[in-house]
Amino acid sequence: MNPIRVIFAASLLLSGSSLSRAAGDAPQGLPRSTPEEQGIPSSAILGFVEGAEQKVSAVHSFMLVRHGHVVAEGWWSPYAADEPHVLFSLSKSFTSTAVGLAISEGKLSLDDSLLKIFPDEAPAHPSKNLESMRVRDLLRMSSGQRADDIKDFPFTGKEDLVRAFLEIPVPDVPGTHFVYNTAATYILSAAVQKVTGQTVRDYLQSRLFEPLGIEKPRWDESAQGVSLGGFGLNLRTEDIARFGQLYLQKGQWQGRQLVPSAWVEEATSMQTANGSDPTSDWNQGYGYQFWRCRHGFYRGDGAFGQFCIVMPQYDAVIAITSGTGDMQAVMNLVWDRIVPALGDPALPADPESDRRLAEKLASLSLPRQAGQVSSPTADRVAGKTFTFPENPQHIEALSLKSAGDGAGTSLTIRVAGIDQHIECGQGSWTKGSVTLDTGEVVPIAASGAWSSGDTYSVKLVRYRTPFSTDYDARFTGDGVVLEAMDNVGLTQPVRVRLMGTARP
Repeated sequence: MNPIRVIFAASLLLSGSSLSRAAGDAPQGLPRSTPEEQGIPSSAILGFVEGAEQKVSAVHSFMLVRHGHVVAEGWWSPYAADEPHVLFSLSKSFTSTAVGLAISEGKLSLDDSLLKIFPDEAPAHPSKNLESMRVRDLLRMSSGQRADDIKDFPFTGKEDLVRAFLEIPVPDVPGTHFVYNTAATYILSAAVQKVTGQTVRDYLQSRLFEPLGIEKPRWDESAQGVSLGGFGLNLRTEDIARFGQLYLQKGQWQGRQLVPSAWVEEATSMQTANGSDPTSDWNQGYGYQFWRCRHGFYRGDGAFGQFCIVMPQYDAVIAITSGTGDMQAVMNLVWDRIVPALGDPALPADPESDRRLAEKLASLSLPRQAGQVSSPTADRVAGKTFTFPENPQHIEALSLKSAGDGAGTSLTIRVAGIDQHIECGQGSWTKGSVTLDTGEVVPIAASGAWSSGDTYSVKLVRYRTPFSTDYDARFTGDGVVLEAMDNVGLTQPVRVRLMGTARP
């Protein structure tokens, strides 16, 4: 299922933390250690976590790896260690890896032209710039196309997307200008599929995912059956960390050279200049689907704060998932709180600081809905159905029912003809699901409470994605005013306000 479709469809709703410190409980793949054993004060990591809660709208998880050992990890409930998270453009770095492997196997070349790979999809009269467009140009985001021409690329369309890409004007000489181009990454995915006979996801299964212990990776596909390449991959936090550790180790994993070291070096080096601001992590240069960072680091990243940051000078990797509109703030926290604490020798044991960090990580949670268990209004509206006039969000009706004994409240919202039953935990997160009009089931978690005498408020989190929605239902007489606001979105989130009336 295409993630863009999921996002749009999920927006019809208008739209336990966990900690593994004991080696016996740790997932296979990366050993665990205390921070001090790997030269990091626990207090510095605690400062990073507290800073994330104070300065970033929502970090969902992080895992810090030093000298090959996980020294700290945490998930803000309802996010969890065993749940995948949509990666958005962090997927691009995996597509780059697939291209590198295909090149190492002699199936592709950096200097292969697109028209050589896709002769049947070429325009009848290709321009000279299109004729000179190479695999290398797509990898380094310098296809010669311009932002206005690629911004509406039809990823969800049923047409031939390779043909659609080759019909986009190429006014600039490929290789001369940096223009961020997710459509180009899709074409790289299609190229790998063309020369190997496998989707990028399947091609990487035995070459990358299985050796790293990445279980059941899901990569959404286009209508043509091509892994989307530039987005659509869903992985767990530790999967991201393992991928970063693989690159830190120059492509080696447990005695095997999974990715050629020369490719790792070339892909993560600056291949295209993309700005001159020394204070911005978006102006440090671009490799082959990897961003360069300040401090000489590099990263893969995705919208709303999905990060795989590799810090070679410090033998460290940090994996982060988030739901924020300020991605620079997340990186700033890493630079300000983590990097200065990365010392060389092991530090003396610090049981007290380690205990405080462990307690903090074990109690992580996104803010739950504050308020009262019940209200006089609860009995008055219980069992009533409130209906809404036609609206762009396709919200048709709402009803509320208390489970009693402080066990929470059941909220039912009819969206596009489908009743979505949402169990709202009182002072906690209750997990459930909603069903889209496509039939896809989307996991959610909800927390609800009476935020005032006449208003029931709900925080709803789609905990395998960056997205959450705050709802306020204010009951007045025989009516209800429903307001809803998403945290982030592909377009600027707006507050929706709908007025409904009790059904006779």
